[in-house]
Parts: sequence; structure tokens; C-alpha cells
Amino acid sequence: MINSNPNHEHTYDVQGKMTCCSLEEKIYADTNNLLNPLTESHEGHDHATESHGSRAWKVYMPAGISFTLLAIGLVLDNLINTYFFQANYRIAWYVLAYLPVGLPVLKDAITAIRKGEFFTEFFLMTIATMGAFYMGEYPEGVTVMLFYAVGELFQGAAVNKAKQNIKALLDVRPDTACVTRNNQFIYIKPEMVGIGEVIQVKAGEKVPLDGRMLSERSSFNTSALTGESKPKTIESGEQVLAGMLNLNQVIEIEVSRKFTDSAIARIFELVQNATSRKAQTELFIRKFAKVYTPIVTGLAVSLTLLPYFFIADYIFSDWFYRALIFLVVSCPCALVISIPLGYFGGIGAASRNGILFKGSNYLDLITKVNTVVMDKTGMLTKGVFKVQQVVTELNKDEFIQLIASLESNSNHPIAKAISSYSVFPKLAALNVEEISGYGLKGEVNGKQVLAGNTKLLERFNVAYESSLDEFVDSIVVTAVDGKYAGYIIIADELKEDALQTIQLLYSNGIQLITILSGDKSSITKKIANELGINSAFGDLLPEQKVLKVEALKKDKANVIAFVGDGINDAPSLALSDVGIAMGGLGSAAAIETADIVIQTDHPSKIVTAIQIGKATKQIVWQNISLAFGVKLLVLLLGAGGLATMWEAVFADVGVALLAILNATRIQRMKFNG
Repeated sequence: MINSNPNHEHTYDVQGKMTCCSLEEKIYADTNNLLNPLTESHEGHDHATESHGSRAWKVYMPAGISFTLLAIGLVLDNLINTYFFQANYRIAWYVLAYLPVGLPVLKDAITAIRKGEFFTEFFLMTIATMGAFYMGEYPEGVTVMLFYAVGELFQGAAVNKAKQNIKALLDVRPDTACVTRNNQFIYIKPEMVGIGEVIQVKAGEKVPLDGRMLSERSSFNTSALTGESKPKTIESGEQVLAGMLNLNQVIEIEVSRKFTDSAIARIFELVQNATSRKAQTELFIRKFAKVYTPIVTGLAVSLTLLPYFFIADYIFSDWFYRALIFLVVSCPCALVISIPLGYFGGIGAASRNGILFKGSNYLDLITKVNTVVMDKTGMLTKGVFKVQQVVTELNKDEFIQLIASLESNSNHPIAKAISSYSVFPKLAALNVEEISGYGLKGEVNGKQVLAGNTKLLERFNVAYESSLDEFVDSIVVTAVDGKYAGYIIIADELKEDALQTIQLLYSNGIQLITILSGDKSSITKKIANELGINSAFGDLLPEQKVLKVEALKKDKANVIAFVGDGINDAPSLALSDVGIAMGGLGSAAAIETADIVIQTDHPSKIVTAIQIGKATKQIVWQNISLAFGVKLLVLLLGAGGLATMWEAVFADVGVALLAILNATRIQRMKFNG
């Protein structure tokens, strides 16, 4: 099991473990290790028994030693004119100051060269600092490497901060499950519990496995899964998911999924896979860095040697010093660090808000969306239907019992409403077939029963009252033994944040919003009018929804996000530019197909996802502009002899630190959705 100890932290030291241009891979590699959902054990951590204090000491000690020795050296150099520092002991002192932070970088440079990676940031920093020593600029050589090491510490802290929201998922899975066997409860690992077994969860404990509630009711904190702080009450027969925190009393749950198939395991897999899908900007910067580094190295050599042929009073040491500045400035740290960190921060901020991006590429893509297509039921309406009226030519009690017995075999919200409305015992339903977009058919108590929309009756050549097509409200029409038997009126209502969502979508640059629903056109258009949506289509089968999405895609200017919640929406989710699954915890098909999974049923989270994408993109481009602008300026000044090594240090490490701090801003941002 993964270590869920909140004090267990992954730290980053300066001993070559976390480096400038390799940080992108470090971020993602550490995330994959951290989120390894099923196999890692407590004992598998190298520092499982090492105290936090000792780890911190090992991280900061090299930089602390170098800083102390450098500070003493500067004091002796500039304030106390001692014989010690007039002799050759001066270089020895600064070498001692250099070694704690310089040796790890030198080691990594040699390792990289052995692998054929000659032009790395390790190589650049080693040549630049050794060159400074050659020039007699000992304090500058130590300072460059010290700042580089301090930058590594800041990078580690920034990565830890960016990972905290995703890392928090580790704490939602208990190490054990209390399962009943041989009439007694025993504690075992969750992966050893089988489907159908009964587990017990005490108040204050986390649910270890997905299952069906056997106890009467209890309240649960679902924030780890959904980002929602409001407790959720779950009653007998309803679904309970792994990772929920039981708040009230001891409850019993019948396990419905294996540990590896639980909702929280799927979330881990989503987040883990997200780190491997990079945005185009990230991919470009990685390719750019591989070309950029050898080019600037060649320019530095040229800057040292070429002036010899064109300048009469050429002095090698002056031009060599300029080349060293050029090398320090040219290290692409700020770009290669801050860009993946910015995207990783965006994924973390989204996770905190109950939104899972399957890759940083979707953070980019969602900012380009200008068309949002969504289902109605469960998206904009609550999907909590209630029976309003029953009209039948049969005995009403018998009619309700027949229809409710058939509908109890479906998870559709309308079917659940009818099933729960009936107070009569459910009869066995045989040969039940759920016809997507039409309804249900089956055999109940020896009678052939149909329940669905009017298209279902037409499909089976059952005549019905033509006035049924004029109803605005949702109705379920029925037939028994091939004859029309009556109808049931069902009512649904808008979600509290539906109107706000539509308004915010328009204000965030969405030009077209379309509702595609399998519900009646009259109801669909009524809802659209209430929300201020001009485009709405009802009476659609899943394949007809796909045709509508394809029609929108013919206009190349449209970048389409489709929002759905079930298996019927899977084709449209796959076809759209960005597929968004709403309430994805309950729909495996939606999770598998969608690019973004919203863990709650609040449509306003769509707006939050767009805002997080835009904020991430803005931060990334701010960092690109900052890095290129400052580096170009100092490169030109250095080449012209107007900048010293101190300006070079700022252009490299200073800009990298500013970029890192900017990238972490998204963790503190508030969003309107």
C-alpha cells in the first residue's frame, strides 16, 4: 500500500537528484512513483525510517556550508586585509566553499557526458565556474554554483507545493478493510476483499472499497474525491465509493468492485497518465533546449576566439570572461523548469477543485474551446425525477406494479423515479432489454411490458393517443401485451448553478452553447429558453447526437467541448475536441472516453476547468517572455563587456526563481466556477 502518513514527504536534495534541465522528467517520474496506485509498500521507501529533520539537514547542509565559507571569505577579502588571504591559501579557502555545491554538478556533468549528452546545464555550469576560478574570480565562481544549488532547493519546494493537491489523494485510501468472515470482523488488506463481501466502516474512518450501503444511512465527507466540502448523505441501497470519509456511525457496506477497479483507483490512474501527456508548448521547449544549448556553447567559444582576428588590442582573459558570462546566462533553466511546473500546477489546482485533466495538453486545448455541447438530464437538470401523475386504462395499482417492476432493472433517473414511487412488492422481470434512446421491454408476471417514449411504441407497432406527442413535461408511455396501457408524467428541475454556468460560459469566451438531449424536444427547448440558450435539440438517439456534433465540426472554426455523463454520451465525448465527463465517479464509460473528468454534478465546474486552463496558459507564456527577455538582454550586455558574472547569475538563477514563484501562483488562485 502507498504510505498515507501525512508527514511522509519526498524531498529534493542538491546531490544531483534534482537538476535544472532534467527537472521536467524529475517532476513526472516522481509523480508516477508517488501515485503508483496499487503495489508500493511502506517498506519500499528508501527513507521510510529516516526522520524529517535528518532529511532536511542533508538537503540544506551543503548549501549552508558553502554559504558560510563564502561569507567568511568575502569578509576577509574586503574588510580584513590578512596575510592569510594574501597568500595562496585564498584559493584553497574558496575551493572548500565551492566543493559542497560544485562536486554534485561536476559528477552529473561527467555522468551525462558518458551517456553521450555533452551539452547539458551541468556542463555549462562547470565550465563557467571553473573558468571563473581560472580568471581568479573565486567568489564569483562559488556564488554562481551556490545560487544554482539554492535554486535547486527552491525548485524542490515548488514541486512539492504543486504536488500537494494531487498527493493528498494518497491519504484517502486506508491500509486495511474490516471484513466479516465466519461471523466475525477481521482486518485485512483491501485488495484481499472480494465482490459481495460485507465490510464495516466506523465513524471517522475512510471507506476502503466501492460498495452498496447496507445500513440505513450515514453522512460522508466526499471532498477528497469531488472537492466538495458539504457532507453527502447516503441511504440504504445507494452507492458508497472508496475514499469517502464516514462521519456518523458504524455502517456496513456490500463490496461491489474489487480494489483495483474502485473509483479512487481510477482517479489515481487518470492522474498518473496525465503526467505523460504533455502540451505542445512543453514538447517545443524540450526540443528547443536540445538545440539551444549546443548553439550557445558554440557562440561562447566563438566569442572567446574570433575577436583575436578582428581586434587589435585583443586580450584573451577579457573575452574569455565575457564567454563565461555568456555560458551562465545561456542555461535554459527558467524555461525548462517553469513550463512543466506551470502545467503540473494547473493539474494540481484542478484536482483540488474536483476536476481531473488527463494531460497537460488538455489544459491548453480547453482554452481554445468556443463551442460547448451538453446533455440536459444530469447536466443542467438535477436528474432527480418525481412521478407527478399516473394515467392508465388498467387497474392503477396493477399498472404501477407492472411498470415499476420493469423499470427497477434500469439505472436511468426516470426509471428510478418510477421504481421508488411504487409501494408494491417488485415482481420478477424476465428477458429485460434496455433499448438505448427508446426505453425498456420485458416480461413481468407473464405479460409483455413496454415502457419508454412514443418512439418505443412506434417501433413495436403499438397505437397510442396522438395527443401524447404534445405534452411538454416528460412522460413514460406504456404498453401491455401489445396494447397501449397509459402514461406516467415525470418532473425534473434545473440545478441551482445551471443559469450561472451558462452566463459564465458566455462571459469566458464561449460563442455557442447547444443542448443535445434524448428527452422530448418541447422539454429541451423549454429548458434552453429558461437558461438563455438559443440552440437546443431533443428526441435524439445517441447516434443522432453524434451527427449533430459532426455537423458542428464541419465548421473548422469551432473547437468543441462535449459534456456528458453516461455510456450513451461516449461516442460524442470521443468525437469532440475536448470530452468532459460530468459526475465521472459513477460512469466508467465516461471516464474512459473523456479527456476531462468532473467529479461532481455541478455544471459550474466546466467554467472552473476553462479558467484553470486559461490561468495556466497565461502563467506559462509570462515565464517564456520573462526568460527570453532577460536572458537576451544580459547576453547582449555580456558580449559587449557591460555585464559581470553577478548579472549573469541573476539572468540564470534569478529569473528561474522568479519563473518558479510565478508558476506556483495558480495554487493560490480562486476561480468563479
